[in-house]
Amino acid sequence: MIGFIVSLFMFIVGLAIVIYSAEKLVKGVVGVSLGFGISAFLISIIFIGFDPDNLAAGAAGAFDGIHGIALGSILGASMVAIALAFGITALLAKLKFKKVSKSILLMPIIATVFLFVLSIDGLLSRIDGILLIIAFVAVIVYLVKASKNGLDVKPEGELEESLEEVENLSKYKSITIFVLSLVGIAIGSELLVNGSKPFIQLLGISDTVFGMTIFALLISIEELARELPAARKGRADISYGNVVGSIFHFFLLNAGIIALVNPIQISSIVLTIYFPIILITVVFISLVMMRKEVSKFAGIILILLYILFVTIGYVV
Repeated sequence: MIGFIVSLFMFIVGLAIVIYSAEKLVKGVVGVSLGFGISAFLISIIFIGFDPDNLAAGAAGAFDGIHGIALGSILGASMVAIALAFGITALLAKLKFKKVSKSILLMPIIATVFLFVLSIDGLLSRIDGILLIIAFVAVIVYLVKASKNGLDVKPEGELEESLEEVENLSKYKSITIFVLSLVGIAIGSELLVNGSKPFIQLLGISDTVFGMTIFALLISIEELARELPAARKGRADISYGNVVGSIFHFFLLNAGIIALVNPIQISSIVLTIYFPIILITVVFISLVMMRKEVSKFAGIILILLYILFVTIGYVV
């Protein structure tokens, strides 16, 4: 009993440290970037949908050999952002768009399929990780070039808030925040992963199901706080930007880095059940976005897809 309480305490403390440190990390990196004169537009692309807490938790899970948690930080967490959070946002706010580039709608689908193809052999190897990171860099390069042709791919509202928060920070203070945040994320992630082990045993489920559902929801619930407020202020582009950014970061950058830390074993349930639901969700969002509006009905469909995603693992 005492051991369970200690694990619960580790889990809660680790989660709190990771979330807090992740918020400070974004502030520190933006401050460093501005201080050293890096393009603000490039910053906006890099941080669309970027979740250092997910990356850190997934890397810790991979390092400790808990592949379900590693996958949960990638696939499960992405469903929180693109299905649950975006679906609830569509129900509670208007999501209308003036211009939607077909190339932007196609790229998330390509990223999802690319990750699936690399995973189909049952292992996300270090070579696969390198390919995923290269793909992420290629996406960034493409988006930068596309912006020169008038494609709006950045959530300006979110970026402006970040600039206001860090504009008075010195270079050295930004660097300090950056370094301390990295340390905090590393410590918190280790506590989070180790504290989750007793829950997996208690629930009697696989680490894959736990990582895809409970763990993913806990470390990604802040996605709703990113998408809903922006949409309610009339900035639907920020909400959708978070969806697209989450796909690029989770499926390419995060998955690549985590695979480099330690190759990830992909179970059959991931390939035959979880991946197809994710692909259906991504394709559905792109098709809906072609109409330049995400209706409340579409929001309900997204929420139902998320419910299917989190429940099917307990049934199969």
